[in-house]
Amino acid sequence: MATMANELGYRTARDLFLACPAIARDMKSPAVAQPPLEFCRALLAGRVPEEAVTFCAYLLPERAAVWWGHECLSNLAELLVDGDLELLALVNDWVGEPANPGHRAALGEVVDLTPTTPAAWIALSAAWRDPAFDMISTGFPAAHAVNAGILAGLARVSTADRFGVLSAFVEMGIQMVEMEAQRQSVDVY
Repeated sequence: MATMANELGYRTARDLFLACPAIARDMKSPAVAQPPLEFCRALLAGRVPEEAVTFCAYLLPERAAVWWGHECLSNLAELLVDGDLELLALVNDWVGEPANPGHRAALGEVVDLTPTTPAAWIALSAAWRDPAFDMISTGFPAAHAVNAGILAGLARVSTADRFGVLSAFVEMGIQMVEMEAQRQSVDVY
């Protein structure tokens, strides 16, 4: 499913929408011929700023998106339940060594196909991303679960603080996109 893979190198937001049609199921904003990070910032400043989270989740390469979801929720640790903290620890281990059979097995034991908490979504995103779990048939890329996990975490933030936290998460995502793009350009040369 190459169309679900998320590689940097999109010249416009429209390129990402064309490469990964699943994004249109999670966003209502139309894709435009604008550079991706400009589009993301415009979403953040727009009527539905949460769509900037969605766009970032799809723009990042999948493993980086899983890590971004982990980092976002780690910043909300005081709003999460104990089980979420354990799931985040498993995701942390998996992202560090995704091929490690022990990490895969631990993640496989806790993945619930009907996630009920923010971190459960992030754990599911790792499973969707990992071919060993054979979950490609779900029809959704890992970005869908990352998006759901981050937005579920944001829903626990007080209304007064929510936009500030949302903005910080999107800026973190943008920084990760920039770092991934820089890393990939170095790998090419």
